[in-house]
Amino acid sequence: MSSSKAQPERGAAGRIAFQGELGANSHEACTAAFPEMEPVPHPTFEEAFEAIKTGDCQLGMIPVENSIAGRVADVHHLLPASGLKIIGERFKPIHFQLMANKGVKLEDLKTVQTMAIALHQCRKTVKRLKLKGEAVGDTAGAARMLSERPDPTRAAIAPALAAEIYGLEILARDIEDEHHNTTRFLVMTADPRPAPPAFTSPCVTSFVFRVRNLPAALYKALGGFATNGVNMTKLESYMENGAFTATFFYAEVDGRPEDRGLALAFDELKFFCEKFEILGVYPADPFRSR
Repeated sequence: MSSSKAQPERGAAGRIAFQGELGANSHEACTAAFPEMEPVPHPTFEEAFEAIKTGDCQLGMIPVENSIAGRVADVHHLLPASGLKIIGERFKPIHFQLMANKGVKLEDLKTVQTMAIALHQCRKTVKRLKLKGEAVGDTAGAARMLSERPDPTRAAIAPALAAEIYGLEILARDIEDEHHNTTRFLVMTADPRPAPPAFTSPCVTSFVFRVRNLPAALYKALGGFATNGVNMTKLESYMENGAFTATFFYAEVDGRPEDRGLALAFDELKFFCEKFEILGVYPADPFRSR
């Protein structure tokens, strides 16, 4: 992230929550973005969100979408009603390593374990090595289980950090089929009024809204973004309360709410909405321009 990325205050008890086990991609993202903070693993997204809300952790590093797998459905269900604010984003290239217990050779392997999505994203290597894939709940968890129950015929697919943490040896590096595989993370805080990003940084504004029950309300609500030259980079619909009507939306646009064009677009949007809330204004990760 750029130098304007959100940072905890000096002297704060720096803890950052993530979903997964130690050694997961989310752990690597925490360490890369906030090396001075203590990464704290949580089994579920709900528990990670709760840790941020209660103040047990000052920040959260939450994955929201992957360039291959698409959006992280659980997070998009939790995000609008979380009460948390977005203060940053980070794009992380995803690399998978084939690892095994020390002393094991490639030719010894028969089975490889990892989460289902990682098996799918590394299927060419798994096929080439003639390994049987076995799905488990988490990539880092696969590495941990192998370290706890050594087996010379088994390997795990996980991030490099997992091999370091669990004392495994990497037998093949960067085995993902698509090397453009990238996950986008959002940095979350429970602070209801976080400090605004520096004006020198290009920014993203995330918000949610529910349109009024009027003919063509969504079309009319979004017209102001086009007429005011605002670039909308994301628009996603959600079901509420089990109803099969897509009336609730999550959106992201370039710019800040105080920018004249975006301010006018928001004024027009609000006229056609019964709910509108800004979830965050934060620096755009320089990765976007690559």
